Amino acid sequence: MSLLFTPFTFDAPSGPLTLPNRIVVAPMCQYSAVNGQANDWHLAHWTQLLNSGAGMVTLEATAVSAVGRISPGCLGLWDDATAAALNDNLQRARRLAPAVPVCIQISHAGRKASSAEPWNGGMLLSAAQGGWPTVGPSALPHLPQEAPPTALSLADIAQLKADFVKTAQLSQDMGIEALELHAAHGYLLHQFLSPISNQRTDAYGGAWDNRIRFPLEVFQAVREVFKGALGMRISATDWVDGGWTLDETVELSVRLKQAGAQFVHISSGGVSPLQKIPVGPEYQVPLAKAVRERSGLTTFAVGLITEPAQAEGVLQRGDADLVALARSFMYKPRWGWEAAVALDGHLHAQHQYWRSLPREAKNIFIDAQIGMR
Repeated sequence: MSLLFTPFTFDAPSGPLTLPNRIVVAPMCQYSAVNGQANDWHLAHWTQLLNSGAGMVTLEATAVSAVGRISPGCLGLWDDATAAALNDNLQRARRLAPAVPVCIQISHAGRKASSAEPWNGGMLLSAAQGGWPTVGPSALPHLPQEAPPTALSLADIAQLKADFVKTAQLSQDMGIEALELHAAHGYLLHQFLSPISNQRTDAYGGAWDNRIRFPLEVFQAVREVFKGALGMRISATDWVDGGWTLDETVELSVRLKQAGAQFVHISSGGVSPLQKIPVGPEYQVPLAKAVRERSGLTTFAVGLITEPAQAEGVLQRGDADLVALARSFMYKPRWGWEAAVALDGHLHAQHQYWRSLPREAKNIFIDAQIGMR
């Protein structure tokens, strides 16, 4: 029996949250918002993902403040306007798809904010180019040629925690079932974790307990208001000597579990241009396996898992509890359907799509009544 197409239940404070299968759409930045507000692009994109066959869809990195956006085009959720736009487009998309749990990833880009879109080079923008001043745990730029961020004061840190809490509350108010704090890929929470980017000498820097203090405080504050499934995406290693390590990720995951986390989503890298990443199929799966085995916390594996047999193998070996894919769903919007055909799985689909399967494929749709006129 395919493990990929067995349900998975999170034991959240609000009650059990059951996913119909163990396929998760990972967050993918679209750089297509206007003033942080979702629009027609997001409506089309989210409708497609909700019809993909995945058991849960994660919305892209969503900034908790305007200055926390990666780029001027990044999605946000920090005020009435951004909340109304996100909620309107999300609810319309959900009406056009089977009932699929939604997760939102909330984030602050820190010193990697105010950047151009990837197709425009991805570099830090000047004020003349529409950029804004950036902040970070320390006044250290991501790239040597970039302007350094302003080191956050204690008052700034307190405000940032409040920003994360507000975004989490807004997410819950619109019925989003799960939330993922973004502590990976070199963004602000990751910047506090890594000694490469955090060289503070106060209670938020230096020793390991100090470097995890802000991300853990954010998690605990969000946990107080968000009652759905809550987790964190973590870069398990910086892939740089002297950086954040897998052992530290395991211990942080233990602390998160103790603080009420339902999951961790294991990625890697992003905090330093000196990283040396051994990219290849499933290259991050061993990191997820170590975290799962040593922390006991529900774990998502992600990273160049592109074929159904790969995803199934990850679960059959016990390397992770769920498998997350991103770009595969951009390339093959019905990847979940292909996986169900390959692995003899079953899923729900809108009745308009019931007759779309190739004639040689076994029917994978639950309760489908397919007829021809």
